[in-house]
Order: sequence, then structure tokens, then C-alpha cells
Amino acid sequence: MLGHVSTFPQQPQPSPFTGHMVVCGDDALAQRLAVELRYVYGERVTLVVPPEPGAARPDEPLSGRGRAAALFGRMASAMNRNGGGLPHGSDGDTNAGVEAVRVLQAAEPSDESLAEAGIAGAAAVALVYDDDERNIRAALTARRLNPRVRLVIRLYNRKLGQHLETLLDQAAALASPGLGPAAPDASTTVLSDADTAAPALAATALAGSTRVIRAEGLFLRAAERTPPRGGQVADPGLCTLALLSSTTHDPAGAEGSDSSGAEGPQLLPGPAEIAAATGRGTVVLEAVTQSGPAAPKARMSGRSAPLSQFFSRRLRWSALGVGLAVLGLAVASSVTTGDHPLHAAYLTLLDLFAMGDPAIGEPTARQVIQILSGIAGLMLLPLLVAGVLEAFGSLRSASSLRRPPRGLSGHVVLLGLGKIGTRVLVHLRELGIPVVCVEEDPDARGIPVARRLHVPVVLGDVTDEGVLETAKISRSRGLLALTSADTTNLEAALYARSLKPDLRVTLRLFDDEFATAVYRTLRTAHPQAITRSRSVSHLAGPSFAVAMMGRQILGAIPVERKVLLFAAVEAGGHPQLEGRTVEQAFRAGAWRVLALDVAAGTAGEGTLVWNLHPGYVLRPTDRVIIAATRRGLAELLGRRALTRR
Repeated sequence: MLGHVSTFPQQPQPSPFTGHMVVCGDDALAQRLAVELRYVYGERVTLVVPPEPGAARPDEPLSGRGRAAALFGRMASAMNRNGGGLPHGSDGDTNAGVEAVRVLQAAEPSDESLAEAGIAGAAAVALVYDDDERNIRAALTARRLNPRVRLVIRLYNRKLGQHLETLLDQAAALASPGLGPAAPDASTTVLSDADTAAPALAATALAGSTRVIRAEGLFLRAAERTPPRGGQVADPGLCTLALLSSTTHDPAGAEGSDSSGAEGPQLLPGPAEIAAATGRGTVVLEAVTQSGPAAPKARMSGRSAPLSQFFSRRLRWSALGVGLAVLGLAVASSVTTGDHPLHAAYLTLLDLFAMGDPAIGEPTARQVIQILSGIAGLMLLPLLVAGVLEAFGSLRSASSLRRPPRGLSGHVVLLGLGKIGTRVLVHLRELGIPVVCVEEDPDARGIPVARRLHVPVVLGDVTDEGVLETAKISRSRGLLALTSADTTNLEAALYARSLKPDLRVTLRLFDDEFATAVYRTLRTAHPQAITRSRSVSHLAGPSFAVAMMGRQILGAIPVERKVLLFAAVEAGGHPQLEGRTVEQAFRAGAWRVLALDVAAGTAGEGTLVWNLHPGYVLRPTDRVIIAATRRGLAELLGRRALTRR
């Protein structure tokens, strides 16, 4: 049954576009995606949401008509305060006269609800429900109703997503064999918000502030530079990607966002802005290469050898002590009796296992050594029994969850093994970072992954006393609070800080205003500690929006609470790039050319040239790697992205 159709805010001005976008979802990602398409790309958008959000998760407070209206109003006003033009807007108020997002309430993305949303004339449809099965059923329905529509699907299962892309693309080709070049691109793109946000979340837990993007054989590394001291010069790297906010190093300050104005972070600043920004930290590009360095091989836990899988540290130290005692007895026997060292060691082993004859009539030293060897043999027997039992127990529990080792230190404590937490766990293990997970639900999605990776897991409510202590939080390098509840993440962070005041903390928070208040309070209470707050929907939203425009971005990095995008674009057809030099193509605050993927027949097939001369003229066939803001990429791609991929 269809619910009430409404728009927020009420602005009846007609849109100049003939096509529109349809976004179907039930959580924060759908709402942010609708706002991104409407207020950044200037597209007409219909948002299809469930009418009764009573089962929504605690971190998704903006559901239903009234709360969706609040979301759109806050984000639209934030973009107005931030300045900068829309691709199809005017100076001044960036959203003045912009048609509102149309909200349609429907229980399911059925034939009736999708038809009511206007799928027959839609240019693209995003299906971003939290349930994979629901998205698949909706995708099959949408492709049947409109074979020409572009589909962007949110799917956690990667392998299933690859098969689904092929299936739906084949269905589009069979249903509409006569698609002309002017028709919308009826392609299918499957994305995962967890995969998009995981690298950025994992990077916040590591020492240093390096951001890494790996995509299509491309490796980009950006690093945060603190303001230089007096008489020092900051390392500029390859280029400056962003200026951090003026308050980022103030203990009472907050991370900047789209609503921070001139005091917030500045993406892709020009030379004049960089020269005038004394005292500000920077984010610089350190490396752009064709392929990144190989990730270190993952170890099973901490810094211990693989033997720790079967034998505890206490048992290993005991075995080492007995071995040294036997070696000492063998040396003493050789020295006192003048026997050959090998023969003396042989006799010591016989005495150790009570296999030798009594040393009756032998020198006193030999008799004493035999007695001591017998005592060492008595010590060896329980040690061997303990080793066998422990190894047998380890083999039996290979499929069970591991407990944190006693001597573990320098690890990351990860709270929550849902979709996001599981992807972050895998990413951290690929980097060789030891992890201890805390999860309340023994049937959570990430439990089998943690078991397969031999990652220690503490089962329990993180807000209960003693749970974080069991996870060795006092000896950890950082805390990643990635549960689906803002209050749980905040409570865990506060308790962890009471145990270790200088702990690096990253919180998954939905509401920007709440995140700003939390950040400011934690920074004031613990000025020497590093605190970060991140929103998964905020990190993933730009990727889904660009995919709906018919493109795919290589990755995104958070700059405080803003997002900088990296994309591969052909210079041909873009007047802002084609025929211009690299220096002329740079637009401060919008986009910057970083590298050139040279075509075959010039400098070699697939060669990535990153140290481009400022006077190099971009040709129509050049495929360039650019860094861009959300608005800059929207302006660069323009409406033409709907017909050319």
C-alpha cells in the first residue's frame, strides 16, 4: 500500500530536467544519497522510504516524513552556508529555487510503488535497503519495468554482486536490443557501503594519519602534516590536497564540516590560500603509483610466533627453562668427568629419562649430576603431559572463538562485528594489525570471519564493567567503536578513556551536530589524545551518487568531516580539461589533475605518469586521475554523464 507523497521543503518551482533519480532505501544512506543528488548534482529525486520506521536501528534517527524533513533542511542549510555553486545553480544562495526532494512512503519496492515513483521515465534507480535480498528483488523488478534504467545496488555479498551485475546487464541487452547512443546507460553497478567506508575507518585507528586508496591497480597515499614550528618548513609532498580547519589543533575545537564556513577544512586550495594559511595543518599527497606495496603477511595474534596457536606463553617459557637445565647438566658432566661433550650429553639424557644404570662406584660429581638429571626428568614429565593436552585442546577449539592472549599489546580494539565492523576487521588484518573484537551477539555476521582469521573475540555487552578490560584496552593502540548505536559507542569511548586517557578513539556517529559536540567535549577533556568521529553514510554517499551519474570513483578520503573524491576521467568531452595544460586545468576548491594513465603507443600501455609538467596539454584521449570535491566532480561530469560512461 502506498503512503502519503510529500516534498520537503515546499518549493514548487519546476525542474529543467526531463529525467529524474529514484532512491529506495530504509536507512541513513538512502536519505543522504537523496540529498547528495538533489543539492550537489542538481537532479530531481524521488525518495521511497517505508511508512513505519519503528524497527529502525538506534543510529538511524531520521526516518519518516518529519525526520526526513529535518534531515533535508539541515543538510540544505549547511550547503548554503558552505558556499560554492551547484552545477546548474546561481551565485549566492546555492539552493535558492531548487525543487525539493519528493518523498514517497511505500512498504515494499513493488511494481506499484516503483511505478508511482516514476521508474518508467527515470534515468537511474538506487536500491540501498539494508537487506541484500530486498535489494535483489527490487533490482529484478526495476529492470523488468524499465530495461533502459541505470541501476545502482547496495549489496554486501561481493561475489553475488558480480553475478548480479552480469545477469541484469544481460537482461537489459535482451529486453532493449535497439538502444541508441543517446539513450541512458542501462548498466548495473553493485556497491557496498561497508567496503567504501572500511579503509577510512581503519586508517583512523592506526598510528599516524595516512590515508591509502587502492583501486584498479592504482595506489594513492595521502598524509596529514601538523603545522610547522617556528623556523621550520612543512613537507609539501607531491601536492597539497587540503588545509585542515583552524581549530583542528585546538583542544576545545571541533572537526570542520560542510557547515564550518571559512574556519573549516579547505579542499584543493590554491597557492594563495596555502601561503596565507599559516598555522594550519595540511593533507598532502605522498605517492601515486601503478600498484601499491604488498601488504605484510598476517600473523595469527599479536607479535607471537605461530606456536602461540597451540602452546601458551607460560608453557613455552617452562620448556625453555627445562631445556637450559638439561644443557647445563650436560656441560657440567663433560667438565667434571672429562668425558666427550656428545657422550656426556648422551649420558645426561639417559639419566633424564631414567634409562641409565645407577652411578655406583662412579665419582661423586657424576653421581650428583645423575641425581639432578633425575629431578629434571621428573619436571619434564608434567611438562610433556601439559603440552600434549594443550595442543589437543587447541586443535579441538580451532573452530571456536579465541580469547585475547595474556601478553597481547599494541592491538586495536574493535567494537561491533556487523557489516561495517566485519569489513574493517578484514582490512586491519590485511595490514597486519593485531585486533581484539568485542561483540554482544554470538551470531553476529562477523563472528565466522573472526574465527577464520583467528582473531580474539570477547563476547559481552561493551557497556558492562570488565568487558573492555578483558579486551586488554589498557595496552591497546586504539579503539574503533563501530556498533549501530551512537549511545553505545559514546559510552564505550568514555569508559575506555577513563582506563587509558591517551587512547586513540574513533566513533561511528550518525548525527553531525551530535558528533561535533562529542568531539569537542572529548578533545577538551583529553587534549593530548586523538579523537575522530565518522559517519558511514557520509563516507559512502558520494560513491553511490557518482555511480548513479554513470561513473565510478576510485576512492574517497575523509578530511575531518568533509570528503575528497578520487576519480578516473577521460579529458575528451570535458572543456574544463581538454586542450588545457595541467596548470590551467586546476580549479581551486573543485578539482586537480594528479596523474595521467598513458595510452598504448606512447610511453607504454597502462603507464601511470604522476609527475606531470604543469605545461603538459591534456589531449582528448588522455585518461587522467583527478582529486575533486563533491561539487567539483558534479560540475565536471555534468548532465552528460547520464549518456556516457
